[in-house]
Amino acid sequence: MSQLIDITLPAEQLEGTSATLSQWLVEPGSQVRAGDPLLELETDKVAMEVSAPADGVLETPLVEPGDKVEPGMVLGRLTQLAAAAAPLAATGTAGASPALTAPAQAETATASGNARHLLGPAVRRLVREHNLDIERIPGSGRGGRVTRDDVLRFLAAPPAPATAADTGPGDAVPSRREPHSTMRKAIAEHMVQSLLHTSPHVTSVFEMDMSNIIEHRRWHKKEYAEDGVNLTFTAYFLAAAASAMQAVPQINARYHDDALEIFTDVNIGVGTALGDKGLVVPVVAQVQNKKLFDIARALQQQTEKARSGSLTPADMRNGTFTISNHGVSGSLFAAPIIINQPQVAILGIGKLEKRAVVREVDGEDSIQIKPMCYVSLSIDHRAVDAFQTNRFLAAFVTGIESWGQ
Repeated sequence: MSQLIDITLPAEQLEGTSATLSQWLVEPGSQVRAGDPLLELETDKVAMEVSAPADGVLETPLVEPGDKVEPGMVLGRLTQLAAAAAPLAATGTAGASPALTAPAQAETATASGNARHLLGPAVRRLVREHNLDIERIPGSGRGGRVTRDDVLRFLAAPPAPATAADTGPGDAVPSRREPHSTMRKAIAEHMVQSLLHTSPHVTSVFEMDMSNIIEHRRWHKKEYAEDGVNLTFTAYFLAAAASAMQAVPQINARYHDDALEIFTDVNIGVGTALGDKGLVVPVVAQVQNKKLFDIARALQQQTEKARSGSLTPADMRNGTFTISNHGVSGSLFAAPIIINQPQVAILGIGKLEKRAVVREVDGEDSIQIKPMCYVSLSIDHRAVDAFQTNRFLAAFVTGIESWGQ
């Protein structure tokens, strides 16, 4: 006897958003164990695996790669073998049915390397980023499955030279096509929707002296590190933004046709690049209630999860404001930075560099060398105007420049 078990996506796993089926990791007819990855989903923010709810054999899937997936949707079914079948399969009874001998068949398939197609998100990301041929990478996992360590070992060897297949025909300019990932397509759609169809963007730019937080960080970085926390400049930016919102709460809001919804909690998303693949925006929640140490610790946890590919949709939900520290890649300033809908503003921090500035000392102008950077705020002009924009930036810059005073 056997029974069918639905493979579903729990509603809380997507937090009310939708996703696209990227690929099935298991072929129909394969036997799997509870917890084995069955398929991969992608949203505009994160890739995730859906695991087998029980031991069984995968039947014909009900959704195909490229299909939209909603919470609660039945994605496929497993045939769960009756508990009494295990002894028969183990003893190899002559009258056993094909279903009862499936464990032995699965063991043979594993030994022959049929598990090579079971690739985790981290492995697929490395393969895409480095344009690797997965068939050339030896797998050390169960059944020949290629692990992240296998890919890293393969990358340590010199890459093979490009072949004619990588270039265009005839005398065309040599090139290759890299298909867009589901994440990249979703990001593109989201950005165009924000800039052209939803929010009229306006950007203001201020200049900011980083001297005080550089000095503060110099004195406290080691202290934080002893507790396992990396004190970054971004942590100061989150704290100063939350403080500035006390003066201008309209920046921490969402626009509706009939009202401006102003949030009590300051949940700040931080744009985090994932190399060529795209970016994600993990959220640090309730920044207004956190001290600098707690902000730095929460930020470090979210950033590490983003770069290891272990973010969940819950880590990126309920953001009310976003910071893009684009200066870490060398950009002086960027305008406009695309607003992360449905928020009404996004803060941009440019590259920190020493510049000559004029300061008045005892009534006399003097030229000083200061660590400076540009800070910009792109706003949804439906929600706020230049007055609130500049007032927020003034409060933010004052908070940074007077830190510790």
